[in-house]
Amino acid sequence: MTAFDFDAVVVGAGAVGLATGYALARRGLSVVVLEAEKAIGQGVSSRNSEVVHGGLYYPTGSLRARLCVAGRRALYSFLEKHQVAFDRCGKLVVATHDGEIPKIEAVARQGEINDVEGLTWLSGAQAMAMEPALRAVAAVLSPESGVFDSHGYMHALKGEIEDHGGAVALGAPFEGAEPLPGGGFAVRAGGEHPTGLTTLYLVTAAGLGAQEAAARIEGFPAAKIPARHLGKGNYFALVGKAPFSRLVYPPPIPGALGVHYRRDLGGQARFGPDLEYVDAIDYRVETERLPGFYDYVRHFWPGLPDGALVPDYAGIRPKIHGPGEPQPDFRLDGPGVHGLEGLAAMFGIESPGLTASLAIGEEVATILGLGT
Repeated sequence: MTAFDFDAVVVGAGAVGLATGYALARRGLSVVVLEAEKAIGQGVSSRNSEVVHGGLYYPTGSLRARLCVAGRRALYSFLEKHQVAFDRCGKLVVATHDGEIPKIEAVARQGEINDVEGLTWLSGAQAMAMEPALRAVAAVLSPESGVFDSHGYMHALKGEIEDHGGAVALGAPFEGAEPLPGGGFAVRAGGEHPTGLTTLYLVTAAGLGAQEAAARIEGFPAAKIPARHLGKGNYFALVGKAPFSRLVYPPPIPGALGVHYRRDLGGQARFGPDLEYVDAIDYRVETERLPGFYDYVRHFWPGLPDGALVPDYAGIRPKIHGPGEPQPDFRLDGPGVHGLEGLAAMFGIESPGLTASLAIGEEVATILGLGT
């Protein structure tokens, strides 16, 4: 591999790209992560709930299920080792009326199939004893769920890459790549100081830019690039004291987990995200959706005061399914899919991608034939 400038180039310095760079660097590869922005984690990774997901919801045998559980276990260990703040506060998945009980029973069953530890079925009285402001007729407790400092996590990953001799190049957008005779790729990076470099392995972890990145790789079959759908989610913050110490989730909605409650590490209570398919990336909070938030939240927190919710932020999820379509699995496409040796291309890495990121990095290394 000494004939190449780098052993591996990773496109995208969000949580998944950095975790992948870390997985490759710790195997002794020379790694550079290319990032178009002037700082790490400026895309999907900076506009989420910062929730550590237990792994309850995802279909049996799916990458989402396997990588969420493995990633969550690895994540807590990584956060402890690197002294990144987190709170393993636990989560309640609640039914607010009898008609929702079968939905959370299904969540509990799937969590057990997925090997999620410590799941406990609670009566409404037990759940409300734990969280007196709650309304519930039944609940599932997931003690392994929590919240964490996602930016602290990404900075720790960047530090690990650098400690292993790698680099994160900021302001260096990926402009394209072409396969080289005999293996590897010639990569073009733009920005203030455009450059070309060669690499044996190429990984795209570009989030909302995943499809564009794949299209810029010569020889990548267009038919293997899934359509991009933009799933916008609005978040609203609570003015006043946080009502619950644990995460509170209603039953999931089609294509997403639905509006939920969390208290961040600073004690701020937030609700979101909802789901709206949009045609363009726009991070303005849609305040006209606020009445729907009040109605939704009052199902599980009837004490929510009028005027207590204020616009906070919005995020865009890189979905590969549209409205009314079943939610597909993560796409971690290796040579067996697109036919380009040494390339791994990711698509549709949304929730629980942040929780799963360390396991995703390990999976990419396996796809590239790099072992454990």
